[in-house]
Amino acid sequence: MRPNIGSADRILRAIIGLVLIVGTFIPSLPLASAPVLQAIAFIVGLVLLLTAVVRFCPLYRLIGVSTSKV
Repeated sequence: MRPNIGSADRILRAIIGLVLIVGTFIPSLPLASAPVLQAIAFIVGLVLLLTAVVRFCPLYRLIGVSTSKV
């Protein structure tokens, strides 16, 4: 697997992923009010965080996009 996620993209994915994951545990936010919305936000946050860690996005591979300089 060649990395296809650049530094800026990686940082942005990590921040958004963490916000979504943490947001599901804060009861005063609308994200935590509906169980279905909470589960979706948590899963999307995990996927974003995972792709930021491994620097590879399968969707980018399918559409032929790369933000990595490598």
